[in-house]
Amino acid sequence: METIAEKRLTDVMKERRSVRKYEPNVSISVEEIKDMIKEATTAPSSSNLQPWRFIVIQDQEKKAELRTIAFNQEQVETASAVIAVLGDKEMYKSIEKVYQSAYEAGFMDKVSMEQLIANGNSTYPHAPEEVRKNIATFDAGLISMQLMLIAKERGYDTVPMAGFDKQKFIERFNVSGRYFPILLLPIGKAAAPAHNTTRLPLEDVIIDYQ
Repeated sequence: METIAEKRLTDVMKERRSVRKYEPNVSISVEEIKDMIKEATTAPSSSNLQPWRFIVIQDQEKKAELRTIAFNQEQVETASAVIAVLGDKEMYKSIEKVYQSAYEAGFMDKVSMEQLIANGNSTYPHAPEEVRKNIATFDAGLISMQLMLIAKERGYDTVPMAGFDKQKFIERFNVSGRYFPILLLPIGKAAAPAHNTTRLPLEDVIIDYQ
């Protein structure tokens, strides 16, 4: 019998659905959530600056509060956990750490490291905040999709949510000015199947061949 670990990526992709009803008594350990996030951080990002941050919410009272911030959407309270994905609009503060780490791991020489640091410091700090937020939002989408597939491979369900009051979230969860909330990702075991969906035909989504 096929195990979860033996499933092909395409199978995991097809089985992933946006689930909105969860078994409220299912718990996921902090260690497993950390492990899934660690796996997801292999996602690509602009200049490898990894401008994503996470707040993991498992406390039942806090999930109930979050439900009010998320326009009373049930899944926020009944899922085993909610992973809030934040963007780092000051990702340039990680430039030295990122490239120093790559140098120490033997992935680049010192000259390349110094050049990349110099290039990054001459670009990102001077970019408009809106540009940096767009970069972080794009990269957050990449890691969020990866996290959803990792969760599904392990037998969990998820639903990405952009529908919540971001300002109230910032205030309630003490988010510093450096970060901004992008999406909520409830994760747990489905209590009911997700709705089946269709996709546009390929001829509708490939608009040209050149």
